[in-house]
Amino acid sequence: MIEQSCTAVLASPIVNQLMKIDFVDLKAQYASISQEVDDAIHRVVAASDFVLGKDVELFEQEFAAYCGVAHAVGVDSGTSALELALRAYDIGAGDEVITVSHTFSATAFAISATAARPVFVDVDARTYNMNPALLEAAITPRTKAIMPVHLYGQPADIDKIARVARQHNLLLIEDACQAHGASYQGRRVGSFGDAAAFSFYPGKNLGAYGDGGMIVANNESVAEKLRILRNCGQSEKYKHVMVGFNRRLDSLQAAVLRVKLPHLDTWNDARRNAAQLYNDFLKDDERVVTPNQGENRTHVYHLYVIQHPNRNGLLANLRDHGISAGLHYPTPVHLQPCYEFLNVPRGSLPVTESFASRVISLPMYPELTREQIRFVCDRIKQFSI
Repeated sequence: MIEQSCTAVLASPIVNQLMKIDFVDLKAQYASISQEVDDAIHRVVAASDFVLGKDVELFEQEFAAYCGVAHAVGVDSGTSALELALRAYDIGAGDEVITVSHTFSATAFAISATAARPVFVDVDARTYNMNPALLEAAITPRTKAIMPVHLYGQPADIDKIARVARQHNLLLIEDACQAHGASYQGRRVGSFGDAAAFSFYPGKNLGAYGDGGMIVANNESVAEKLRILRNCGQSEKYKHVMVGFNRRLDSLQAAVLRVKLPHLDTWNDARRNAAQLYNDFLKDDERVVTPNQGENRTHVYHLYVIQHPNRNGLLANLRDHGISAGLHYPTPVHLQPCYEFLNVPRGSLPVTESFASRVISLPMYPELTREQIRFVCDRIKQFSI
């Protein structure tokens, strides 16, 4: 069944004038692995091994090996993964963490949850990721870490970012929540920083059937601290050696993720095939800016994001034709009401703010067919501003 997902972009269903195309089709993915998933869930239920069970331990080992790191610690969400990664390095009140505003708000929320302050830098106009050239100017005596986001499935320019972090003795915490399996110069994301966070929200490239997350790291003492922090501060049952949190990954979710992990590279290949078809079909539309992959990077296209001068009009038109497109992200984090207290003025992050009014995310999942992609692109090209 998995071979079908890899070659799905070559199939040819009949194209109608109105074709319902979901933004993400989780049912199609389940259909390809349903027996494996059902067996895994039954195994956990039969054993009644629901919290930090054997499947969590095994999935941590398997995911660490996949990322090329020594340790992985399962938690209840990507947001928790980011927050606990910071807490494991004692980042807190009075500290600053440099990150980006063109991201999901959880990136900044994780920093704020530790009582540290997010400091935003602008993104690169070609890759949507953190612009390393702007980091030096953002560093102050209070800066403790840099948190780049591997946005939409494309690795940030991690070598240059890591170089700045080393020069200033700063921690490097990767937000890899959208980039499972992406690589930079042949190394998977998550293996570059002092720690990295992944999300297993259902719509992610590697998604659970609920929420979940993972922190990966090479430092054994940091990994042990993370295990304690996620499990109510316990080094052993009822022995609380620090004030901790209930942030554990469920065994049922780990069992599902163990089934999916061996398929991830094949699914990512199918996403890249779909992205190439989008690029080919849209290349003659001068109004459309298609994704630009940076050098030495393997993009896994969690999202396929284009820019268009009449983004809102195009979005409405696509939805009128049965196409579920999305917006990532229409309001930058620094302009959200909850961060007014940071006093980051409008216009201070011009590339980020430009993207907010121009970007639109097209349907993207491994099972997309060639004709579905053609239908979406035809609607874009036929749309009149």
